[in-house]
Amino acid sequence: MSEHLIVRLGREFFQNRNSETETFASDPKANAFLNDIENHPHAFVLACCMDRQTKAERAWLIPYKIGELLGDYSFSALLKLSLENTVNIFNENSLHRHNNNMAGVFYSAVQRIKNQYDGNASIIWANKPSSSSVVYRFLQFDGIGIKIATMTTNILVRHFNIPLSDYYSIDVSPDVHVKRVMSRAGLVDSPNADNNLIIYKARELCPEFPGIIDYSLWEIGRKWCRPSNPDCKNCKPANECEKRIND
Repeated sequence: MSEHLIVRLGREFFQNRNSETETFASDPKANAFLNDIENHPHAFVLACCMDRQTKAERAWLIPYKIGELLGDYSFSALLKLSLENTVNIFNENSLHRHNNNMAGVFYSAVQRIKNQYDGNASIIWANKPSSSSVVYRFLQFDGIGIKIATMTTNILVRHFNIPLSDYYSIDVSPDVHVKRVMSRAGLVDSPNADNNLIIYKARELCPEFPGIIDYSLWEIGRKWCRPSNPDCKNCKPANECEKRIND
């Protein structure tokens, strides 16, 4: 696979993107809630804060489940919760693998949205800020590291068509699919390559928007370039891939 092809595939997806619903959760109502960033931007941000050390599908459901338990999905309802209330809700309903810790992260995020963004999480990405500003704002939330911060910013641009002044700081998120495809394609030397190698290779491939290749790599890894029995015959970029299957 040539270096240019992987970028072309990323650009193709980006240019043809639309406002279709992103699948954050298997529950249709929860998914609709999480996709409604115009009316419930806090849910999207809070779900991102929860997305660590457990399956993403479980983490992203947490804001919806708490709203369901409270009988109110609004941000104002969350503001009424004390830290103790939040810890009890997490533990009584087993919302996360690490309920005490993540309850604290959730409570902290609610307070940050209140204090820094006047209760309106969409201010994080409002008025066409730079990509570095958005990534930095997400990094300021407890529980969000660089991988989640860049992934979240990428989702805002890719699926919600949020306009930014540039895309330089949106890096690829080195998950197992991304690493496997880049290794088999010969873009990095090993499927166990350090995350920094993955990130800087993506920056080399597309300096103006490194993260543009993230979704295309993930799709290739999920649909064709599987861990075992890869479907090289039907893989879209098969003719330009080095097929390092035994790495």
